[in-house]
Parts: sequence; C-alpha cells; structure tokens
Amino acid sequence: MPSPLPERLSTGVDGLDEILAGGLVPERSYMISGRAGSGKTILGFHFLAEGVERGETALFVNLEEDLDDLKTNAAALGFDTDAIDFLDLSPSADVFTEDQSYEVFAPSEVERETLTERIVEGVTTVDPDRVVVDPLTQLRFLTDDDYQFRKQVVGFMRFLKERNATVLFTVQDTSSMPTDDLEFITDGTIVLGTDAHGKSIRVPKFRGSSTQSGDHAYRITDGGIEVYPALQPGEHVAEYGLETISSGIPEVDELLAGGLERGTVSIVSGPTGVGKTTLSTQFMKEAAARGERSVIYLFEETKETFLTRSRAVDIPVDRMIERGTLQVNEVEALERSPQEFARMVREEVEERDADIVMVDGIAGYRLTLRGEENAMLQQMHALGRYLKNMGVTAIFVDETRNVIGEFRATMENISYLADNIVFLRHLEIHGEMRKAIGVLKKRTSDFERTIREFRITEHGIEVGEPMSNMRGLLSGTPEMVRNHERREDGTGG
Repeated sequence: MPSPLPERLSTGVDGLDEILAGGLVPERSYMISGRAGSGKTILGFHFLAEGVERGETALFVNLEEDLDDLKTNAAALGFDTDAIDFLDLSPSADVFTEDQSYEVFAPSEVERETLTERIVEGVTTVDPDRVVVDPLTQLRFLTDDDYQFRKQVVGFMRFLKERNATVLFTVQDTSSMPTDDLEFITDGTIVLGTDAHGKSIRVPKFRGSSTQSGDHAYRITDGGIEVYPALQPGEHVAEYGLETISSGIPEVDELLAGGLERGTVSIVSGPTGVGKTTLSTQFMKEAAARGERSVIYLFEETKETFLTRSRAVDIPVDRMIERGTLQVNEVEALERSPQEFARMVREEVEERDADIVMVDGIAGYRLTLRGEENAMLQQMHALGRYLKNMGVTAIFVDETRNVIGEFRATMENISYLADNIVFLRHLEIHGEMRKAIGVLKKRTSDFERTIREFRITEHGIEVGEPMSNMRGLLSGTPEMVRNHERREDGTGG
C-alpha cells in the first residue's frame, strides 16, 4: 500500500498551490530564482502571511534591502508586516562610512556581533514555523570562496530544519553569479521568468511529489502575485446529459440536424460583417429562454458596440444581462496571457455554471500568445477540450480574409479542433451583395449539405430555402442554373 502524501503548506498563492499539487512539503527548503523585479520577495511575503493567517510564527531574514523600505513596500501590497518578525542583517551605512568589512561565520575577525550569532539568536527567539531568507546569494559576497559559501548554506538550512521550519530563500541568478550549485541543496526550485512575452513561472524540481510541468503565467498586482496554471483539460471532467441546443431559427436547426450538441466545440467562420457574432449570440438568446447562462469574450470589438448591434437585431441582451443569463467580457488580448484567460473561463464555468462560452474572435485570442505562434493550436486545443469535458458548449468565431473569391473554412487552421463548422459567406448576385449560410462539418450526426440565403433584419435572423438554383456559391460569385442543367446534374426535378 503506497504511503500517504505528506501534509502540504499553502504558499498563500492559490495558483501556485495548484501547480504544486497542494502546496509545499513542511520542514523543507525551497529556492525562488528570478531576476531583480520578478517578484521573489513578494512571493516570500505571501508565504509568511499565509502562515500568520494559520496561527504560525513567521520570520523574514533580510540580507539586502533597507528594512523600512521593505516594510513600506510590503504594506502597500496589503501585507501585515506587524505580524511578521524581521531579522535585519542588511548592510548599514556604517559599512561604507567606516570602511569596515567582516566575514560570515568568522567571529575572530569581526569586532561586533557576528552574523552567525545574530541568526542563531534571532531564530531561537522567534522559533519560526516559516522562514524567508532574502536573498541568500548575498552571503556569497561575504565568504572566501564558493566551497565555503555552499558549506555555510548547507549548515544554515540544516539548522533551520532542525528547528522544524519550512524555508523559502530567494536567489538572483546571473551569468556572473550562477546558482546551479544551490539547486542541489534544496528540496524544490521555483523559477520566476520575465521576457518580452510576459511573466512565466515553472517548477523544475520538487522532491516528494509530482507537479504541473511546463510554463505557467503570473502577474504582479496591487495585492501581490497572482499565478495562472497552464490549463490541464484531463483534470477537469463533469457529468452531463446529451442534448441538442436549438438556435431558435428552424432553418438553421435544419442545417444542423437539430442544432448544436451540448459539450461540443463549434467554429462559426466568415468574412467581416457577414453576421458571425449575431448568429452565435442567437444560440445564447435561445439558451436564456431556457434559463441557461452564457458568457461572451470579446477580443475584437468593444462591449458597447456588441450591445448596440445586438439590440438593433432584436436580441434582448440588456434583459439577458439583467437576469444573469448573459455575461459579456471585453478582453484586451495584449494584457492577458493564455493561462490567465483560461483561468477567467474556468471561474465562469466552475463557479458560475456557464453553459455556453463564446470566444469572439480567434485572431484576437491569438494575440494573448504574444508572438508564440507555435503555441496557438496547443492552447486552443486545451481550452476546447476543457470546455467539452465540462459539458459546456463552446463557440469560436473565426474571421476569414476574403469577402468573395477563394473559400476557406478557417483562417487559423483549427478546423480539426471543431465538432461543428458553420460558415457564412458574402455573395454577389446581379450586382447585389447578399449572404449565405452552410454547414461544413458535424461530427455527432449528419447535416444538411445545402447552402441557404442568410439575412439579418431589425426583427432578427432570417434564413431562406436552399439556393438550389445556383452554382459556384462558395466562390462568392454564383451563377444561375437553368432548369435543364439542374435536371442533368440531379439537383432539380
């Protein structure tokens, strides 16, 4: 029988706890690595504040920053510094003005109280459950060589462990001062990264348990650090019944053999201005009448524009929002990571029971990847699979470039992700611009393979009979078919 997993200590950051499968293993030491400004110290304060909240004693060993500045910055983020004990070992102005120097753990060479004695006295007095040392690499400057540094660090960590303390220590990893040697003495490593694509967090080492691998995202806010784990679809499964969701428009339902199935991913594609968003919202209008809740994420237009346009075509978005059956979120893609967006979606699904989720549109969502083109399909696949597993009907709106001419089902090469593909098309007929609708793919059942005329009026969407008297509809410039031609190709009686 396998031994039970050890009890975990929360880091104080929910998303990081999720990555760590519950938190940190008690009475072990963990290294937080990252550049200056990446948030290492803030993460340390989260860890200590969580301990205070649980009635534990917390000690911050400060080796670099001015203590008053440190407390002021922490308080500005909402941390109660009065509840945390501080052991201030940062260099004072006297070190510079009096030209004094000292060696760590060498009492005979130090005229004043040694650093060792101050650490031992401070830890013994506080008897902390949680300790943050910030930054541990500062000690490297105060030892004769790397061997002495590693030796003293090992002794320091063992001393804290013997006091039953759980330790986080921060390091600054630079080319001139690498920290690879410290990874061997830690039980886990948390790496905070910053680059042109945003902030990332990963856990390359964690003794005693598996963690969520890969790069996750985080953000520094007015309240500290928020961590957004990469979406793991397989970890989220809900039971739901098989059900067909009607659009409320008989002709659209005929094209789809009844409608969209619950727990499927649909792509609604077409060029600009053809009615993709309006058609997608129509399914939400019908769902609202059944008391179901829908969420829209707008990446490519403002919320006010969406609401104004929906009102003009008889979709009662204001009443839907008031009754709680519709939530409209305007998303600034360049300010979000795909992991953060996935967290937004999860909150709507798991905490607010969303039945339909619409992403409008895919090109705007791609901007959340901030240049990581190769990750597009992976992220979309994870999001779609998650929504399917949770029994949520997903609608992804994809804008194609050509108004008429060459037909493309999608622009982002994601057709394989979809259970259903509904396309809209501009047509030029006798010098007049018209629109058409058709279904290209439906995994769960057969579907009508005709193309129908599609109109948006002040009374809503209208769909006509199959346009069987025309050919070349997908080219955008169809031709009329004479009766004898229709009889010859079997399209007419």
